[in-house]
Amino acid sequence: MSATTSGTELPSLVKELEAVAEDARRTFGNLSPEQVNWQPSAESWSVGQCFDHLIKTNERFCAMLEAVGRGEHRSRAWERLSPLSGFFGKMVLKAVAPESARKFKAPSSTRPASSDVDPRVVGRFVEQQGRLAGLMRAAGKVDMKKTKVTSPFAGFVTYSLLDACRITVAHERRHFEQARRVTESANFPRHAPAA
Repeated sequence: MSATTSGTELPSLVKELEAVAEDARRTFGNLSPEQVNWQPSAESWSVGQCFDHLIKTNERFCAMLEAVGRGEHRSRAWERLSPLSGFFGKMVLKAVAPESARKFKAPSSTRPASSDVDPRVVGRFVEQQGRLAGLMRAAGKVDMKKTKVTSPFAGFVTYSLLDACRITVAHERRHFEQARRVTESANFPRHAPAA
């Protein structure tokens, strides 16, 4: 394991994943089905859609990390030879950062359900975070800075495995903040409807 990944960065990323899970459980875990599915507008995602999107996106990264953890990942020629891996890693990380104002259309495979998201979506996300954290720890046995991977969403984009983990955490914080803004909207249903 390299000094970069065995030092402070990988444990910090795993700790941040765990913090996102705890924040999600505490902030959104007790929302009613109406609250989970409320949208500020037809074009805006609900809390449930934000977490549905994260679950779908993270599954792609889980598959990548599982292969690395099992020792089955073999860098393809483009991953090894691409002179743009560092550039792509920084570019994608900047684009998905919570403070970035740029909006992107989610790949079709990660788009959330259009309505009626299961209110247990936050609990499913929290469970997935535990799995993702374990996979990141297991992948830390390789040099995550030197191991190059291809983005699961754009076949020409390569970056280091460490950048993939950084991107995952930043992307989660971005959508966590998006979900929080939904609950802070003026018309957000404050109380569950009477049964």
